[in-house]
Amino acid sequence: MASAGSDLGIENTNIRTATGVTLDEQQKTFVGVVLDLFAGRPSLKKLALWDDNAVFEDNITIATGRKQFEPQWYGLQTAFSEIERLHHEVVSAGNPIGMDLKTRYVTKGISKEQTIESRVNIFYDKDTNKITKVQDKWGGELPDSSFKNAMRNLNSVSVPKMVSVPKNDEEDAKRGNQ
Repeated sequence: MASAGSDLGIENTNIRTATGVTLDEQQKTFVGVVLDLFAGRPSLKKLALWDDNAVFEDNITIATGRKQFEPQWYGLQTAFSEIERLHHEVVSAGNPIGMDLKTRYVTKGISKEQTIESRVNIFYDKDTNKITKVQDKWGGELPDSSFKNAMRNLNSVSVPKMVSVPKNDEEDAKRGNQ
């Protein structure tokens, strides 16, 4: 499976793990893909590791299914002029894989800087070798109010209307995503 990461163009291959945490090759691939996505480096090949019905949720969205989660990842390139990972460490190797992540974002146009510290959980199906859910819990938590969840659902529907996803590898490569 070591070649799978290189076939996918995974850039984040130096996976930091907490003491006593060991990842198998498939788990390393999942973590590398997710780190690339959080760095604003999506590609159709990387997103092919996601189940068609997978869920991505963070404090501002609940994106269910490929038509909702793919634009969320491509949207990072649109929204931010800089994305810098300040820290990552895999803290558990079960299912989900647990990872602490600290990332600095600079919003395009207004140069607003924000640092987000979060706990990322990567759920996967061992039989299909697909990611089924990624939770990005800012400050270790997800919102639990009905109003905030309504706003998260609205985001998951509106972002796909504003952010296009490449239709094929050629179009993806033209955007610099391979």
